[in-house]
Amino acid sequence: MARHFKEQDIDEFRECFSLYARNGQIRTLDQLTVIMRSLGMSPTISELKKYFKEKGGKMSFPDFLDVMHKHSQVEKIPDEILAAFKGHDPTHTGTIPARELKHILLHWGERLSHKEVEQIFREANISPGGVVRYQDFCRIVCAPVPDYY
Repeated sequence: MARHFKEQDIDEFRECFSLYARNGQIRTLDQLTVIMRSLGMSPTISELKKYFKEKGGKMSFPDFLDVMHKHSQVEKIPDEILAAFKGHDPTHTGTIPARELKHILLHWGERLSHKEVEQIFREANISPGGVVRYQDFCRIVCAPVPDYY
């Protein structure tokens, strides 16, 4: 299964897997949930149950890599982010005021710090008093991080 991920990703997965599956296997749905969510995935409960059942109620690390690959093909983070932005755009302009985006980033979900929001705005070339074309913003924040190795 290693052919699906970069070596750096596999190392991160292995570290997280080892932290929560100390005996070398995932044996509970809760373990699988914590590990996948710790790695930035957002599987639903039904998806988690399906993955766990497919692996016979326990998972070794290679089984877990297979599940991570399957789920990465299903999870469409950019689409989910765009859908959330569209919910804040009742007039369908394709934009959101920068101040509203800042408020969302500071106060909703996994909250960011003021410093993190300022950095995102700087990198995305967003002026604090302007508007954000959320499709462009989504493309910027969802772009893969360059691999400088």
